[in-house]
Amino acid sequence: MQPIFLIVGGPGVGKSTTSRALAATYDRGIHIPVDDLRHMVVSGLSLPGPDWSEELVRQLALARGAAIRMAIDYADAGFAEVLDDFYHPDGFAAYEALLLRSGTHGIVLYPAPEEARRRNAARSPGEAGMYIDVAITRAYGVISPAVGRLAAEGWLVLDTTDLDVDGSVEAILDHAGRRTA
Repeated sequence: MQPIFLIVGGPGVGKSTTSRALAATYDRGIHIPVDDLRHMVVSGLSLPGPDWSEELVRQLALARGAAIRMAIDYADAGFAEVLDDFYHPDGFAAYEALLLRSGTHGIVLYPAPEEARRRNAARSPGEAGMYIDVAITRAYGVISPAVGRLAAEGWLVLDTTDLDVDGSVEAILDHAGRRTA
């Protein structure tokens, strides 16, 4: 059975880049960004804002459910699976059953907030600093209180402040107990 990795973190911390690189270390690997599933909605997409609407919560649940089913199907077909999603405790329970599955690993990418701001500004130079500051502050306000609990539950909480993508992938593979399949 191939592993399933769930990589979470705030905006701009390297979830998608790390996920793609991790999946590429396997002979058969797939990366599913949950945001890409959400953005497949071409009419009526609900986006996060200061207040989460019922419709946003519903669309998040749909995307996460689809990602979980895809992960299981691909893992059962012999693919290493890497999902990436932002962490938010509301509705994140959808992943609980997946995380109980043998061979599933939870990873939190958790660089210093200043590094997350720098990375966000570099990837989206047109976005004003205020937008980035608000997004990072909100994300860290939600993730920071949870990291101790997640680590106690066996998640790898990875400070990527001083790690490049290869270093992050190496740390994840070390945590998972195997290099490649």
